[in-house]
Amino acid sequence: MEYKNPEIAGVAKALKAKLEKLDDKRAILRSPELGALYERIRTLPAGKARGEFGAQVNALKAELEQLVRQSSQPKVELEPIDVTAPFDINTKPEDRPTLLPAEYGSQHLLTTEIANIIEIFGRMGFSAVESRELDDDWHMFTSLNFPPDHPARDEYDTFVTDEGLVAPAHTSTMQNRVLKAGKKDLASGKPIAVIIPDRVFRNEDLDARHEHTFYQLEGIYVDRGINAGHLIATLKSFLETYYQKDLKVKTQPFYFPFTEPSFEFAMSCPFCDEAGCNICSHTGWIELLGCGMIHPNVLKMAGINPSEFSGFAWGCGIDRLAMMKYGIEDVRHFHSGNLKFLRQFS
Repeated sequence: MEYKNPEIAGVAKALKAKLEKLDDKRAILRSPELGALYERIRTLPAGKARGEFGAQVNALKAELEQLVRQSSQPKVELEPIDVTAPFDINTKPEDRPTLLPAEYGSQHLLTTEIANIIEIFGRMGFSAVESRELDDDWHMFTSLNFPPDHPARDEYDTFVTDEGLVAPAHTSTMQNRVLKAGKKDLASGKPIAVIIPDRVFRNEDLDARHEHTFYQLEGIYVDRGINAGHLIATLKSFLETYYQKDLKVKTQPFYFPFTEPSFEFAMSCPFCDEAGCNICSHTGWIELLGCGMIHPNVLKMAGINPSEFSGFAWGCGIDRLAMMKYGIEDVRHFHSGNLKFLRQFS
C-alpha cells in the first residue's frame, strides 16, 4: 500500500523490513515507531490534515495486522467436506459412521446476559430499544453536546464510512431519538425510562480488556424532580440484582459532554468483599461505568424544557459486566468462536 505522507511512508517501509526478522510477529504492533505516529496525531491542529494523517496511520496499522495474520497462519491441506451430505439428528452417532457429526447449538453468553439485563430493568419500569450499526454525525456527536473540535470526531478514534456515516462508538447515539419519542409520555405524566443494549464499535488497540466491537448498555431516565440520588439508587439496585449480592457503591467527578454533573461509578468488588483480589487490582473497588445528569443542552435539542424536567443517563460495557460475573479474563474470548469457551455457558 502507498502512503501519501512521507513520514508515514518511511515508517511503513522500516516496519515491514523489521517484521521479516521478528520471531514474534505481533511485536511489530507494539513498536515505538508506530506508537510515535499515534502520538504525532495529537500534536496536529484539529481539521482535515489531522484526520487524513490519522486515517493513514490507521491504514498502516491495519496493513501490519494483516501481514502478522498471514505470517502466523499455518498452511494446512484439508479434505473437502460435502455440506450437502444427508443427516438425521435423531440417528445415534454409532449408527451413522459415514455421516457428518453434529451438535445442538445454544445461545451465546452475551445474548443470554442481554436478555437477563432487559428482564431486570423491565421489572424496574424500563423498556428496551435497539440501537443502529450505522448512524450520522449529528446523532453521534452534535445532539450529545460534543464540541466541533472534540477528538472523538476524528477518524483515528471513530470508524467512519466513505459516505460520512459513523459506526456508533456508544449507544448514546439513540438518546436524542428516545428523548423526542418520550415527550408524549412526559406530557401525560409518565417518565422516560429506556435502556439501549446493543453493539458498538471503537478504534481500539486490542488487548485483554479492549475490543473494537463490543456491547454497551445505555440507560436514560427523565421526569420532574430527578436528581443524582435517583441515578445512584437505580444503578445500585440493578447491580445487586445482577450479581445477586449486596454491594457498596461510590462516585467521583468526571467529564462527559452530554452530562452535567458527570461521574465515574464504582462498586465494591463482588469477589473479595473489598479485601483485594486480582479482579479489582487489589483495591477492593471496580470502576464500572460513566454516568451523570443529562446536560440541559441535550434536553433542549430534543425539545424538552430543562427548567421543567431533569434526568440521568449512564453507559457501561455488557461484556465487562459478564466478565466480572463469570471471572472471564480476556474480552476477546467473546468473539473468538472458541467452542471450548462457549460450551462453558451452553
